[in-house]
Amino acid sequence: MAKEKKLPKPKAQTPKGFRDYFGSDVTERAEMLSKIAGVYHRYGFDALESAAVETVDALGKFLPDVDRPNEGVFAWQEEDDGDWLALRYDLTAPLARVYAQHRNDLPLPYRRYAMGPVWRNEKPGPGRYRQFYQCDADTVGAGTVAADAEICAMLADCLEVVGIPRGDYIVRVNNRKVLNGVLETMGLNEDAQRDAVLRTIDKFDKVGEMGVRELLGKGRLDASGAYIDGVNLADEQVEPVIGFLTSKGDTAAQTLGNLKVAVGDSAIGAEGVAELEQIADLLAAGGYGPDRIVIDPSVVRGLGYYTGPVFEAELTFEILDEKGRKRQFGSVAGGGRYDDLVKRFTGQTVPATGVSIGVDRLLAALREKGRIGSESAGPVVVTVMDRDRMGDYQAMVAELRNAGIRAEVYLGNPKNFGNQLKYADKRNAPVAVIEGGDENAKGVVQIKDLILGAEIAQSASLEEWQDRPNQFEVPRANLVAKVREILESYS
Repeated sequence: MAKEKKLPKPKAQTPKGFRDYFGSDVTERAEMLSKIAGVYHRYGFDALESAAVETVDALGKFLPDVDRPNEGVFAWQEEDDGDWLALRYDLTAPLARVYAQHRNDLPLPYRRYAMGPVWRNEKPGPGRYRQFYQCDADTVGAGTVAADAEICAMLADCLEVVGIPRGDYIVRVNNRKVLNGVLETMGLNEDAQRDAVLRTIDKFDKVGEMGVRELLGKGRLDASGAYIDGVNLADEQVEPVIGFLTSKGDTAAQTLGNLKVAVGDSAIGAEGVAELEQIADLLAAGGYGPDRIVIDPSVVRGLGYYTGPVFEAELTFEILDEKGRKRQFGSVAGGGRYDDLVKRFTGQTVPATGVSIGVDRLLAALREKGRIGSESAGPVVVTVMDRDRMGDYQAMVAELRNAGIRAEVYLGNPKNFGNQLKYADKRNAPVAVIEGGDENAKGVVQIKDLILGAEIAQSASLEEWQDRPNQFEVPRANLVAKVREILESYS
């Protein structure tokens, strides 16, 4: 009889482009999202949890092809009806489908927020994952730019409530209609040439005014020495773009005045400037000054996606990159008006505007600011001295939990007490509770202050700790009160 061939053991490794999140990572994210959700809720937005899976037709951005049906998204074809399904790649496309499907039952405007993971089948890289969290808020069915102004104000409030102080961030606002007006004054009629100009404008923050000027002309050498071909525009065509990108003044009024010059006689451009002026007035009326939100023509987002106001939240404090060089932290959120998305389903234009916060980037920023990331306290650990008295230990932990104290009973092998304390250290437990046979007979428990014990262990001198014991014997009835006293001394 042939010997049965053993199957190879699977590799215990995370798939490429994915990551695992452990205790503090999950807790910190949940706490931050809870604070943001509180702001969204205060502004009158309702929560929405849509399906993680959509039809590829509903997603719209990526379509299956013969060579690679799942390009851009993680997709598969149903066997029964042949439909293509895919994991959602953002939270906005599902919103368009939800609104189109349920619009007769939803209020108009419909204000919703959503938080959750999204998946993109893209090449992973440093800090670039195929699964990540998004945190969105959108208003569907409001054509007034008051909705855009409200989103900007709400974004500023979110940053402050999670721990980014005023002065360390700025929300920058622009309008795609203004940019379209500039393109109109340039006399660009070919889509390919317009797209090339838009891509060049989007590089302004990286290459600056001179770099954009060169790329709109004949081209330029990049940092590596490679030559990049330009768009080959005439000098008189380049000037409106440069005028647009450099039109930010010291005040909103100056910026708006410069933009009026940049758009010339373009009707769509003038409409965009008027909308920015209205947004600036509404924000000022709400108390959101230029220390929080500014009109900034250099903001260019989603070149083929947005139809009106666009905005971006940038963190302005400096950090050190991997080479030790100072740089600003950069963008953590962005959004704008997209009036054509729901139209794919209904055939009718439905105005919409919204914002998406980059959860992982905002968490990284909070760690840089020291707002989170300190080692979180673990549970109080009730040790087990006698496995036959497990009911007593469970009663202790139940009392602690009922008093609102995070606690657990040691469930490993209790034979080696030293291993129990090592476990408590690994759990970052602040307190250990000890009750052996002698303590039980006397009606007392030993309560060990593990935080103080760790400080004593790291000290070069024991003399300074002589008046501060780190283990206490208290009556069993005082268990909860003593544990709470120790915890509150460190809070």
